[in-house]
Amino acid sequence: MSDSSPARPAAPVLDVWCELQCADCRTALDDLRALRARYGDRLELRLRHFPLEKHKHSFAAAQAAEEALEQGQGWPYVEAVLGRAEELDRKGEPFLVEVARELCLDAEEFDTALIDGRHILIVDADQAEGKAIGVTGTPTYVIGGERLDGGKSQEGLRERIEEIADRLLAEAGQG
Repeated sequence: MSDSSPARPAAPVLDVWCELQCADCRTALDDLRALRARYGDRLELRLRHFPLEKHKHSFAAAQAAEEALEQGQGWPYVEAVLGRAEELDRKGEPFLVEVARELCLDAEEFDTALIDGRHILIVDADQAEGKAIGVTGTPTYVIGGERLDGGKSQEGLRERIEEIADRLLAEAGQG
């Protein structure tokens, strides 16, 4: 039996270039929550890593976020770590495992992932792609081919993202 129903068009993608020790990224969480609430699965929010050298635990945090994603809790983990960035700064990698435990994730697997570096290539690839498209700080958003820099100010960014998302959804017949 063949399914002749038309395939649902792919949701527009909002790439969010983020760093888990970044105060501006923490501020951006409210906008990201609002976007998820408004669009649900009609807009794909995709976490992209851009660890900054000035934050010594940001590369490990990006790897931990990938492990959380693999365990099905990517955004809750990102929100938990961003909400307590000062603790990450003080405690380092043990804090990343502690947050995993608090979210009932496999903390031993987090510890192992940080030791064996299984997610390094993903983080490196994100960072390289970010540099290639002109990302210099976080948060930076890319939607519909347009880059929006949130590192200087979040002011008006959610509205601009919504305008672009609404246009993309209308073009795809999902508006």
